[in-house]
Amino acid sequence: MGEEQFVYDSMYPMARYLYETLPNFTLAGYVLYLVIFLLSAVVYKLGFAKKLKMSQSVIIYIFLLIGCIMLTFLAFFLPVVEGLIIAAVILILYKIRLYNEKKRSASVN
Repeated sequence: MGEEQFVYDSMYPMARYLYETLPNFTLAGYVLYLVIFLLSAVVYKLGFAKKLKMSQSVIIYIFLLIGCIMLTFLAFFLPVVEGLIIAAVILILYKIRLYNEKKRSASVN
């Protein structure tokens, strides 16, 4: 077994899929970074974001961009993307349930 095949076999599914299907490794790395940033932004927005001034939000997203660089390196051999997908789905379900509860309590009163 070649060294390249060993690396592919060690990767987690999302990273392996991107690296096997995209035309070159550079593009695959950028796409993986973009996926991680977008999922991190969704998880942040759904679970942790508060009403802030625009300048404060920009600073938070800049630091999120920087932090996602490290997550991209970890995503090759750890389930970072998969974990972010699960976190986003759980938070989406929570927000839907919260919305339904608020709507139901408003209609009762």
